[in-house]
Amino acid sequence: MLMVFPRKRWASVDNWITMTQQFLPPVVPLPQLDAHLTVNGFAIVDAADAPSWLSVSTQDLVDFQACWTDLPSDAYLKDGGNYRRRRHSCFVVNGADVVQVPHRAHWQPVAYNALHGGMERLFEPMDAVATRLPAFQALLKAGAAAADSLRGAQPWYVEAHQFRIDTSDGIGRPTPEGAHRDGVDLVMVALVSRVAVKGGESRVFEANAPQGQRFTMTAPWTTLLLDDARMIHESTPIQPEDAMGWRDTLVLTFRANAFQGVDAG
Repeated sequence: MLMVFPRKRWASVDNWITMTQQFLPPVVPLPQLDAHLTVNGFAIVDAADAPSWLSVSTQDLVDFQACWTDLPSDAYLKDGGNYRRRRHSCFVVNGADVVQVPHRAHWQPVAYNALHGGMERLFEPMDAVATRLPAFQALLKAGAAAADSLRGAQPWYVEAHQFRIDTSDGIGRPTPEGAHRDGVDLVMVALVSRVAVKGGESRVFEANAPQGQRFTMTAPWTTLLLDDARMIHESTPIQPEDAMGWRDTLVLTFRANAFQGVDAG
């Protein structure tokens, strides 16, 4: 369902949190994935297709899902919240070759992240066991293949973010910076787990047009792919359905030529 949203309605997402209607993700059959991404600027892989897409077993995905239980708190949140936990590591992916690079800070320009841009944020790295798991390696390669389809085959500089947004503050904000681009070529957002929360609606819209689409990813390993040059995205806040809840995601960003950073321009 394609919708048009006035831009000013996207400036604050808190008012959307109590909406009970959930729009299903407009998933794309795997044979149409690259074409849909190229034409529309985004594409969504159905959770049921994830093992086939990644050439891994369901157990491989379960094993990787277990790596979200010990994420440290994000100490850099400027809104004073304590609802986000994360790990971060960087890789270079070139076809079937995956190389982890020395640990480095995450950095974005203010132009892409008005809240946390301009800061060198040094998060704890991903666990070494997690980075070697078949599911993670497959996700890196699948994202690189999608980036190849958009920009042509080349090495991709990949930042991997494990996120847990919880409701320890009563509300959790997956994107406290609001609707944004990341300053990369391709963004991949994979839902890892969703437990006892409401909200967390994903929203994507064209950077230079008013058209937008909204949907809620509920099944683990539903995966959103975005052409970051064309699309702006955000996720609405979450609240607990009862006591405590959380939403786990893996975000991978793919950039040509170099990582973003004060040393890369």
